[in-house]
Amino acid sequence: MPFKSKAQRRKFAELLVNGDISPETYEEWNRETGGKVLPERVNKKKTTTTAKGTRKRKAAKKRVAKRKTAAKKK
Repeated sequence: MPFKSKAQRRKFAELLVNGDISPETYEEWNRETGGKVLPERVNKKKTTTTAKGTRKRKAAKKRVAKRKTAAKKK
C-alpha cells in the first residue's frame, strides 16, 4: 500500500516509532511510493479573469475617475 499523502507518511512513521508496525512494512510502503512529491492537500483551482473583463474594468475605472475630477472642479 503506497502512501497517498505526506500526512499519511508522517502517521505511518509515528506508528513505526511506537512499534505498531514493523520497519520492513514501513520500508515496503515507502519504496512503493517512490520519489514522487506527495501532495499535502488538494487546493481549489484558482479562477482567472479574462483579458476582456480586465479591459472593461480599467475603462470603467477611468470613467469614474474623470467624473470625480470633473465634479471637484465645479
